[in-house]
Amino acid sequence: MADIIEIGQVGLGDWGRNLLRNFAGLGRCRVKAACDSNSAVIGKLSESYPGINFIEKYEVLLDDPAIKAVVIATPPALHFEMAEKALEAGKDVFVEKPFVLDPADGLKLVDMADRLGRILMVGHIMLHHPATALLKKYIAGGELGRIYYLYSQRINLGKVRDCENCLWSFAPHDISLILYLLDDMPCRVNTTGASYLQEHIEDVSFMTLHFADGKMAHVHVSWLDPHKERKITIVGSKKMAVFDDTAASEKIWLYDKGVNSRLDYSTYGEYLGLRIGDIVLPRVQGGEPLRAECQHFLDCIINRKTPISDGRDGLRVLAVLQAAQESLEHGGVPVEIPPPY
Repeated sequence: MADIIEIGQVGLGDWGRNLLRNFAGLGRCRVKAACDSNSAVIGKLSESYPGINFIEKYEVLLDDPAIKAVVIATPPALHFEMAEKALEAGKDVFVEKPFVLDPADGLKLVDMADRLGRILMVGHIMLHHPATALLKKYIAGGELGRIYYLYSQRINLGKVRDCENCLWSFAPHDISLILYLLDDMPCRVNTTGASYLQEHIEDVSFMTLHFADGKMAHVHVSWLDPHKERKITIVGSKKMAVFDDTAASEKIWLYDKGVNSRLDYSTYGEYLGLRIGDIVLPRVQGGEPLRAECQHFLDCIINRKTPISDGRDGLRVLAVLQAAQESLEHGGVPVEIPPPY
C-alpha cells in the first residue's frame, strides 16, 4: 500500500477552511494537525474533523516529524515568517496568495527551498482550472493567432478586507493567469484606484500591463460593485475567446471573429474587412479547481516535481503587484517592472 503523506495546516479562516476540506478529502493524504490562534474556530472545526489534532501553537505542528508538509493560509503579512520556519523544519510548503509582501523575502524562500530540496508552491488557483488548460492550448497552438490584448474583471459586492487592498486580494488570480497564458512578463504597468470605504485601502483598481511586443492586458478588480463577475476576454488576430468562470456551464466561448486586411486592386490600396464566423462552445471538464490544486501539491510531494505555481511563479506575480502598487500610490504613472529574480 502506498504511503500516506501527513500534512499540517496553519490558518483556518474562510479560505483556510476550504483548503482544509479539500486536503482532508484527498487520498494518500492525512491532515494530522491544523493550527489557528482563534480558539472559537478550533472548537467549531474540531466537531467536523474529529481525526485532526487542532492546536493553537504553530511550533507544535513544526516540531512533529511525522508531518512532511505545511499548508499556510494565514494573513499575507505572516506568510514569509511561517514559510521560512516550515522550510527550516524540513517541510514542503504550500502558501496561499499573495506569496509574500516583499520580493526580497520571496527570493529568500525560493533560495531556501532550492538549497534544502523542498517543494515550495504558491496558491495560484486559476492555473489549475480546467478552462485555463483549454485556453493555454488555444494560444500555444495558434488557434487565436497573434494575441493583441486581454482584459479581465474580478468584481463583486464584499467581502471587504481590512488588512489588504483589492489589488493584493483579488489581482494575483488574474496576474498569474495572464502570465501563464502568455508565457511572458510585462515590462511596465500603470494602475489607478480609490478608497471609498476605508482610508488607504483601495476598494477598486484598474491595472494595465504592457508587454515588450505590444500586447496589453487590463485587470479590473473590486469588492464594491453590484455585479459578480469572474471573466477574461482574449483578443487575437484569428479568433477571440471569453472565459466566464461564473457561468454554470458553457464557460468558454470561442469566436471566429476578426479583421482582415486585403489588397483592393481597383484602388491599388488596402482595406479592412470584418470576418464574422461561427461561435464554438467547447466542453470544459468539470471538477473543483481548488481540489485539483491541492491534488497537484500532493503529487509534487510524492513525485518530487516542481509545481506549476512554484516559488518562482510567485515571484513573477509579486514583481507585477509591487510595481502596480507603486503606480497606484503615485496616481497611475507608468512603472517599470524589474526582473523578478
